[in-house]
Amino acid sequence: MKIFDCTTYFNEPMLFEIRLNVLDKYVDEFIVAEALYTHSGQKKKINFNKELYPKFKDRITHIVIENEPENIVSTDPNSEEISNQSIYRLNAAKRIELQRNSLAQVFDKINYEDWIIYSDSDEIPNLTNLNFREINKKFLLFKQSMFYYKFNLSLPMLDWYGSKACQYKNLTTISELRNIKPKKYGWWRFDTIFKKNKFIDIKVINNGGWHFTEIKTPEEIYIKHSNDEHHDEFDRTGINEENIKDMIKNRYIPYDHSIDQKDWEKKWNKDNRIKLSVVPNLKLPEYLINNKIKYKDWFDQYE
Repeated sequence: MKIFDCTTYFNEPMLFEIRLNVLDKYVDEFIVAEALYTHSGQKKKINFNKELYPKFKDRITHIVIENEPENIVSTDPNSEEISNQSIYRLNAAKRIELQRNSLAQVFDKINYEDWIIYSDSDEIPNLTNLNFREINKKFLLFKQSMFYYKFNLSLPMLDWYGSKACQYKNLTTISELRNIKPKKYGWWRFDTIFKKNKFIDIKVINNGGWHFTEIKTPEEIYIKHSNDEHHDEFDRTGINEENIKDMIKNRYIPYDHSIDQKDWEKKWNKDNRIKLSVVPNLKLPEYLINNKIKYKDWFDQYE
């Protein structure tokens, strides 16, 4: 039985280096999918380079997605209509789905009993105390801690269910695996038979890893948000690089996870100041703790 770590890629070379080293002892192969366009549809170059990781390069498979989804909906770039905003979001979701599902291009080498873990590029599962041979559930959901800007700046009181896993024999698509909800449904819930994101047979992995989001410079964070799934909302907030510098300096985020997704103007607003907390080293991966000097610029120097 082998373990395959699958992820998508935009331009996160440092995080990928950390991912490789954190998962080294537990994962047999790493599969990476990268598109020639952003989630917003802008063309981009290939950023991933396995030569940056000589120790791991023979265990890495890099997939390139050249074409956009066939069902992209056209929009009027000069229109500010809400319907246009909805189309932007729909198109972004289609691009993300294609990129995730393209990982299956190399699944022909995977056996039915092998485990597939999917994470977005800034999510790293904690496999330290997990014995896959003892798992008797079909799906694993990793309950992860959320970090912003620095490796030791945490958003408290938020559980992030990012990384998901299952054996190949239980996989439909990576996109459907990703969308499984972190809730266990009773055997009497017959609606789970017809829902692709509701399952009875799941196991939640507590202390399940780390979501290191926006571990980037202010310029890189701005570029990321201008091109990701929520780019339409971000563009309308008026947030600029100077705002982002202030957010990092004063340890807060403008995105309120507690507000309903539909109310984006309250959820994502540059006047929001959701405070971040500095966490002790023991909350972090052992590899990061042992290499803190190497990554010192990405730790909040609260001392």
